[in-house]
Amino acid sequence: MQTNNPPRSMIRLTRRGKLVLVVAGAVVAGTAVAVPLLTLDSGPEQTLTAALVVPEGWRASQVYQAIDKALQLPSGSTRQSVKKAGLKLPGDAAGNPEGYLFPATYPLHRGATPESVLRFMVDTADSKFNAAPLAAGAQRNAMNVYQTVTIASIVQAEAATKADMRKVARVVFNRLKRGMPLQMDSTINYALRRSTVNTSQDDTRIESPYNSYQRMGLPPTPIDNPGEEAMRAALNPAPGDWLYFVTVKPGDTRFTSDYRTHLRNVAEFNSLHQGTGQAQSPSQSPASPRPSVG
Repeated sequence: MQTNNPPRSMIRLTRRGKLVLVVAGAVVAGTAVAVPLLTLDSGPEQTLTAALVVPEGWRASQVYQAIDKALQLPSGSTRQSVKKAGLKLPGDAAGNPEGYLFPATYPLHRGATPESVLRFMVDTADSKFNAAPLAAGAQRNAMNVYQTVTIASIVQAEAATKADMRKVARVVFNRLKRGMPLQMDSTINYALRRSTVNTSQDDTRIESPYNSYQRMGLPPTPIDNPGEEAMRAALNPAPGDWLYFVTVKPGDTRFTSDYRTHLRNVAEFNSLHQGTGQAQSPSQSPASPRPSVG
């Protein structure tokens, strides 16, 4: 059901602006990082040389860099290997593995290549994403699996906490159902190949299929590689009529269906962050910046 909404240029939904988590020890052996990861075991007959940690929410570009480092290859080697890796991707992906480089801790054995590592990641994603319960859940939401992964990638980028993921997913579905643009800053950041909490009006006017301010529907591909929690949220969003959300301060994310309430929440955020470089100027449309670093 369509409702009267403020002019498109005035509707700012979120500003997750998730900063890049730089894991200096991306290549480790038996260590943990501050994200829940799946550990993929392998046969004892192979010689384990290291392990590659891929956190939830990393973009493909970050994964490529980590594989290059793990295998001690020149920068760009893994990216160049994608086309010849023979990855089993859905047709909608058009050969782009974004979203299917499943977050986990991957064993690296002697003789590993970028192609073998990429195949292992994509095969892992394929086995999980195409499991019967997940595929059935996607159909229940009138989505295919690839669209569900795309929604999960937005949830992964936008949700301040795991507790917020199902609510963020509901906002995405509510906006799609109402024919509203998603207007997610995370998609702008993906288009501009950056991670920031500051999105300007000029940014929202860029020509890109990932500009969810100017284009309706989902972006053409996932915008990162979501984890299992984000996938569960995309399959089973929380019940609610929310259309907007803003994290006023860490631990205080406010969801609402009322635009005026959203503006008051944004104003409260701004009052808390005056002088920090995060508050919005009157010339900018109401935003929902998030002060946390993911």
